[in-house]
Amino acid sequence: MRSNNNSVSSLQYHIVWCTEYRHPILTGAVEVETKTILAQTCAEYGWTLKAIEEMPDHVHLFLEASPDEAPSTIARTLKSISAVHIFTAFPKLKERKFWGSGLWSRGCYYGSVGAITEDSVKRYIENQKSNIGGTE
Repeated sequence: MRSNNNSVSSLQYHIVWCTEYRHPILTGAVEVETKTILAQTCAEYGWTLKAIEEMPDHVHLFLEASPDEAPSTIARTLKSISAVHIFTAFPKLKERKFWGSGLWSRGCYYGSVGAITEDSVKRYIENQKSNIGGTE
């Protein structure tokens, strides 16, 4: 729950996006660095990161934000900042896999959390790696 002088809110989102061309690059050091920069960006912007998991070609985030911030703006900010950071930290990626394009695909999945419990969403995201071959 978030509160300020005028409102109380509990807006939680499950946001998913893919790498451009679904290149499976989110492994090893790139995975660790991506998680770190996404967590730092959430903290800097005041978004509460509740869970994060990366598959080789996509990212799952579960976060809480104020009602003043649209989920699309949150995703756009996270994707932009992380892409610059990752291409700076791993310049070979830009040369080999992403020349002429960005790190992330244009699309996103946005789900609001409310019809199911918070624990269900957390469990789903935390178990992504053991559900390879299942549904996303």
